[in-house]
Amino acid sequence: MTQNNIEVIIKNMVCNRCIKVIRQELIKNKIDFVRVDFGKIYFDHNFDIKEKNTLNEVLKKEGFEIVESKEAKIVNQIKGLIIEVIHHGKEKPPNQNFSDFLVDNIGKDYSHLSKLFSQTEGRTIQNYIIAHKIERTKELLIYDGLSLSEISYELEYSSPQHLSRQFRQVTGTTPSEFKKMGGRRKIDTI
Repeated sequence: MTQNNIEVIIKNMVCNRCIKVIRQELIKNKIDFVRVDFGKIYFDHNFDIKEKNTLNEVLKKEGFEIVESKEAKIVNQIKGLIIEVIHHGKEKPPNQNFSDFLVDNIGKDYSHLSKLFSQTEGRTIQNYIIAHKIERTKELLIYDGLSLSEISYELEYSSPQHLSRQFRQVTGTTPSEFKKMGGRRKIDTI
């Protein structure tokens, strides 16, 4: 990417389906862009008010919005990093906890990140991580046929029992009961 590209941060854009929808809408509405990534659209030009309003309308129609405040951009960055690690295989040093990972990638003190996230989202970073780990567990149980031991290792739980307890606390069912029932939520609804 060249230095001339303008990065626009997009809220609620967390999965491959989101990227596809936004890309299609940009093309359909003849909005020139360079690239679409998780939580971001890159442009090679600045917007005038009319172009920005058109982009906002297109995004809102699909459940997205431009993130403008500095604080909202940081929260969006936190969410994006968590989602990329849990759902999309972004490399995180083995056994590095998420708080250190976020500090390393965002460059802000964790207490600041934690407070900002809680104030903005109404839940803690840890609760957000747990919600995504449980959704990833559901996905792996249903589609990949992994054992609970393999899943707990992949998601860095201390044991399969810990994962099973947390799964039951969040879903009200055990992993094996869930696997028999099937079905899970889309990650952009978590």
